[in-house]
Amino acid sequence: MKKLTGEQELIVGAVRRFVEKEVMPVASALEHRNEYPHALVGQMREMGLFGSNVPEEYGGAGIDFSTFAMIFEELSRGWLGLAGVIGTHSVLCDVLIRFGSEDQKRRFLPGLASGERRGGICLSESGAGTDLQNITTMATRQGDKYLVNGSKMWITNARYGNTFLLLAKTDAAAKPAHKGMTAFVIEKGAPGLTISRDIDKLGYKSVETCELHFQDFPVPVENLIGNVEGEGFKHVMTGLEAERINVAARGLGIARAAFEEAIRYSQRRVTFGKPICEHQTIQIKLADMATRIEASRLLIYSAAEKRDRGERCDLEAGMAKLFATETAAEVSLEAMRILGGNGYSKDFPVERYYRDAPLVVIGGGTNELQRLIIARNLLKKYKEV
Repeated sequence: MKKLTGEQELIVGAVRRFVEKEVMPVASALEHRNEYPHALVGQMREMGLFGSNVPEEYGGAGIDFSTFAMIFEELSRGWLGLAGVIGTHSVLCDVLIRFGSEDQKRRFLPGLASGERRGGICLSESGAGTDLQNITTMATRQGDKYLVNGSKMWITNARYGNTFLLLAKTDAAAKPAHKGMTAFVIEKGAPGLTISRDIDKLGYKSVETCELHFQDFPVPVENLIGNVEGEGFKHVMTGLEAERINVAARGLGIARAAFEEAIRYSQRRVTFGKPICEHQTIQIKLADMATRIEASRLLIYSAAEKRDRGERCDLEAGMAKLFATETAAEVSLEAMRILGGNGYSKDFPVERYYRDAPLVVIGGGTNELQRLIIARNLLKKYKEV
C-alpha cells in the first residue's frame, strides 16, 4: 500500500470510514432490492465528493488524480453502484474544466461541485458504443439554439441527474466522421427529452442506467463546449482518459473487497481438521489474488501521477484499466471458489462482486479496445526512425 500524505489520509480516511460504517452494512440489501441509495448519496454530497476533481475556485476540493483514484477504490470496495453515481459526473466536470469557456465553468461547475447539479454523459447509442464515430444523434442549429434529435443508451444518473455531457453530430457529411461531432452541456427542464426505460442489468444495481430519447430538444448556443463545433470527439476522448483511471480504481476496489472477504473466510472455515487457509491450494489462490491487486494499484498510481503532471496518459490509463478490471473479474471468481457454496449465496457479498465485475471490464471502453489503444501507443513509442 502506498504511503499517504497527510491531506490524502484525511480525505481517503473519511471515505473509508463512511464506507465501513454507512455503506457496507446496507449495500447488499439495497442492491438486491435495486433501490436507489438516496441517503448515502446525500452523505456523499455533504462530504464534498461530487466536487472532488473540481478546482477550489469553482467550489470543489481540487484534489489530485492519485487521491481521486483512492476515493473510487474505497467507494467501490463498499459498493460499485455508489461509486457509479459520481463516476460519470466527474467526467462531465473534467471536460468542462479542460475545455469549457470561463462562462461555462462559472455557470456549471459550482453546482456540480456541491452536488446540486448531478451529472452524467450521453455518448453511447444502440448502434454506437466503442465506435462512437457511428453515432446518429444530430444537433441542428436554429438561431440561438440547437435542436437535438436521436437516442442515447446506457446513461448513468439519467433519472436523478439533471446536467449532462452530450455528444452529437453537427455535420453528418464530415469526413472523417469525428470532425462533424460536437459536445454540449445539456440540462433537463425543456420539452423534448424523454427517459424511455431503465435497463435491467446483471449487476451495477440501484444506480439507474437508462435510454434517453431527444425530439427537437433545445440546447442554447452558449452550452456548446468551448464555443466551437467539430471538437466534441476530442473533448470526449480526453474525458474518457480520466474516466479509465476511475474505472480502473473501481476494479481495484471490487477485487480488494472480494479478496478481503475470501481471506477472512479462509481463516474461519475448517475442512479436514484445519482452516482452509492452511491448504496449499487455497494459499496459492490467495497469493495470486493479492499479487494482482498490488500490481493493479501500482499501474493506477502510475497513470494518475502522470495525469497530475499534465501529461497524456492514454497508454498508462489503458494498461491500468485493462489489468485492474480483469483482476476484478478473476479475483471475484476465485473468491467465490474459496467460499464454495456460500460464495454463490446472497448471504455473502461475494456474489455481488462477481456480478459487478463485468461492468468495469466492459465500461469505460471495452478491454478489447484497451488492448488496441495500448498497442497503438507502444508502436508509436517504439517507432523505428
